[in-house]
Amino acid sequence: MSYFTWKEKGLTKDCATLEAMASRFEESARLMRRMAKEGFQLKVKNNGQLITHDDKTIFQSWGFISEEPPYRQLALIEEK
Repeated sequence: MSYFTWKEKGLTKDCATLEAMASRFEESARLMRRMAKEGFQLKVKNNGQLITHDDKTIFQSWGFISEEPPYRQLALIEEK
């Protein structure tokens, strides 16, 4: 029997069939396209891929948690 090892370990790890893997990739592609339409962007930094958005409100409305350093996440409060 001929074979090769599939090394992707996140998205398809729990899939039991090739059809299930294809469905997972299609579902992910639809999500990425929706995110792109909402203004999310991909930024490559230090050999990693970051998904970014300029509007924190939209970013948070999708349920994402920012990985920015804590001092970059703080909002300054004006004194009255």
